Amino acid sequence: MLKKWVFIGLGVVVLALIVISILRSNRTKEYEVEIAEVTRKDLVATVTASGTIHPKRSVDVSANTIGKVTSLAVAEGDTVTVGDFLLEIDPTEFQSIVRALDAAVRTSQADVALAQAAAEKAEQDLRRAQELHGQGLVSVEQLETARTTARVERARVDAARSRLLQQEANLEKARYDLEKVTVNAPMSGVVTRLNVEEGENAIMGTLNNPGTVLLVIADLSTMEARIKVDETEVVKIGVGQSAEVNIDAFPDTTFTGKVTEIGNSPIYTSAGTSGQAVDFEVKVTLDDRIPNIRPGLSCKSEVRVAERDSAIAVPLGAVTVRKWPPEEKFDRKRRGRRSRRPVPEETDDTTAAVAADSASPSTGTAAGEDQPKPKDKAVEREDKEGVFVVEDGMASFQPVRLGIAGEDDFEVLSGLAAGQSVVTGPFRILRDLEHGDAVKRSKKGRDRDR
Repeated sequence: MLKKWVFIGLGVVVLALIVISILRSNRTKEYEVEIAEVTRKDLVATVTASGTIHPKRSVDVSANTIGKVTSLAVAEGDTVTVGDFLLEIDPTEFQSIVRALDAAVRTSQADVALAQAAAEKAEQDLRRAQELHGQGLVSVEQLETARTTARVERARVDAARSRLLQQEANLEKARYDLEKVTVNAPMSGVVTRLNVEEGENAIMGTLNNPGTVLLVIADLSTMEARIKVDETEVVKIGVGQSAEVNIDAFPDTTFTGKVTEIGNSPIYTSAGTSGQAVDFEVKVTLDDRIPNIRPGLSCKSEVRVAERDSAIAVPLGAVTVRKWPPEEKFDRKRRGRRSRRPVPEETDDTTAAVAADSASPSTGTAAGEDQPKPKDKAVEREDKEGVFVVEDGMASFQPVRLGIAGEDDFEVLSGLAAGQSVVTGPFRILRDLEHGDAVKRSKKGRDRDR
């Protein structure tokens, strides 16, 4: 008899546990979430990229001839003015060539003088032969010989003058080559790099091989940040947009500037196993002169690509993606299907029509009440960006159309109004939250509001 009552008692306990489990499963779970209010804010969208500082204008001074550097007048860091003497390459060979060609020019000038004298004598002989032929003292053959001699001498004068012109041209080129051994400053600025020392050989560049870059002169009064912008963001940048530049060497100062050039050729960099990353170079010219600046300093720039005044703003963390329209949930009590909460109205006509279809056309019952699921029309669901709007302790997914992204907020073009409350986190809850779930403000959010 005792065993019988023990079994009955155990059965009652098990039945009670089952009932409690069922009651708990039917009870709606309430999530503790962080809630924020949709407000109006001034938003600024920026594109951030890293790069280096360079002078806007610089000149690479290369060797224009081959030879040893025999004189060096500057050091790295010196300030020079256009036309100042910088260095000299051994001029001995070029001086010899100039002297030899100068002598050749004088010889050609003497040849021209001799040819002119011979031509004048031939012209005199021709005139005399013509006079004597008129008197019958010179034959026709002698007259023709005099004419031929005069033509030959005139041709010799032309040839001598051509040789003189050729020698003068050679002399001019030799003098130009001699001038190239003396290197003067092509612009005013600072010698930012010096690649040679006195006694080293300078090599002139060729078609396939670059020449020796002797030194670099840069104008440090106007600097620019050359940043590498990802291909997905470079399309947002335009010439003339303002930017803020932070240089690592000056951590307490922010410099301003404007975009002056956007590269058209991509820069390919290795991205590991995923392939290549594609960047484009953007140049931001700084507005102010920076003391003690050095080319090559690392920097980070924020380019202001868009601005909105008094825009409806929602926190970045509130925006998520869900299937739209929401899927109906199973109600164990009524053993049917229902939506946890009526589908919120959306701004476009298509979604509004879908929401209207949630009511039964025959009975006029609203969404959320028991109704048969239409079998003749399948509702297409698609991913949409939106937020969970909190009203009366319930979270309703609301699709939104977003504009620019500020530092902490998205611009909302449609779907929300200022003053509404939305779920902003935590992420572990927001990623699983569904349309119609019960929510309450977390203690962390209440403390922050205070």
